[in-house]
Amino acid sequence: MVSSMTGYGRGETKSDSTNFVVEMKSVNHRYNDIIIRMPKKLSVLEERIRKLIKSSIKRGRIETYISIVESGETDIKIAPNVDLVKQYYASLKEIKNEIGLKDEITLSQLTSFPDVFKVENEEQDEELIWQSLKPAINDALSSLIHMRKIEGSKLAEDIKNRGKKIYDIVKSIESRAPQIVKEYRDKLMDRVKELTDGTVEIDENRIAVEVSIYADRSNITEELVRLCSHLEQLNAILDESGAIGRKIDFLIQEMNREINTIGSKSSDIEISSAVIEVKSELEKIREQVQNIE
Repeated sequence: MVSSMTGYGRGETKSDSTNFVVEMKSVNHRYNDIIIRMPKKLSVLEERIRKLIKSSIKRGRIETYISIVESGETDIKIAPNVDLVKQYYASLKEIKNEIGLKDEITLSQLTSFPDVFKVENEEQDEELIWQSLKPAINDALSSLIHMRKIEGSKLAEDIKNRGKKIYDIVKSIESRAPQIVKEYRDKLMDRVKELTDGTVEIDENRIAVEVSIYADRSNITEELVRLCSHLEQLNAILDESGAIGRKIDFLIQEMNREINTIGSKSSDIEISSAVIEVKSELEKIREQVQNIE
C-alpha cells in the first residue's frame, strides 16, 4: 500500500507516578530524517527510540516530541550539604569573634547561603522507563502510519487516474501518427503541382524518397511503446508496499524524456497539443510523488 510522508500520531501511557505523552508529525523529505525532542532524563533512550521509528518508517522528516507528567512522588532527592554548612558556621563564628559581635548565629542565616542543599535526581532503572515509554511510542507510530496510509491511498488513486488519462492520450497519438505521413505526401504533391502549374510530370520515385525520409525522421513508434511500458510499470509500482516514491520519481523522468522526444520529432499540431497535455499531467504526478514515501 502506498504511504504518504505526511501524518500525525499521538500516544500516551499512564502509571502510578509518571505519564508519558508522545506526539509525532511527519512531512516529506528526501531521506529518513528523525528529530527527537524530549526531557534530558530520557536522553539515554534516544537510540532505542530512533531505531523503533526507523523500523516502521523508511522516508520522511519525523519530528517526535516526548513529555513527562509526574503524577505521584517525584524522583528528586534533597539533602543538606553538612560539610559546607560547617564551613559557613566556622567562618561566621570567626568573623563574630574577630570584631566582637554578640549576635547569635541562626539557622536561617546558614540556610541562606548558596549550595547548602544538594538537589539530585534519583537514578532510575533504564529498562523500566523504556517499558513504560515504549507503548506510547508504538501508539503514536501506529496512528501516524495509519494517517500516512490513508493519504497515500488517495495519492495512488489520483496518480492512477492521471496515468489512465496519459495512456488514452498516447493511444490517440499512436492512431494519429500514420496519418501524418500520408498528409505530408499529399501536401508535397499539391505543392509540386502548385509550383509547376501542373505542366511537369511528377516523379513518383522522388516523392517516395522524400516521404520516406520524412517518415523515418518523424517515426515515434519506439517512444510510444516505451511510454506505454512505463505506464504499466507505474500501475505495478503503485500496487507495491514499502518506500516506492523514488522509483516513481525516476519513472516520471523517463516518461518526460520520451514525450519530449515525441514533441521534437513531430511538427503535427494535434500531436504537439497532445504532447503538452501529457507533460502537464506528468508534472501533476511528479508533484504528488514528492509526498510519497
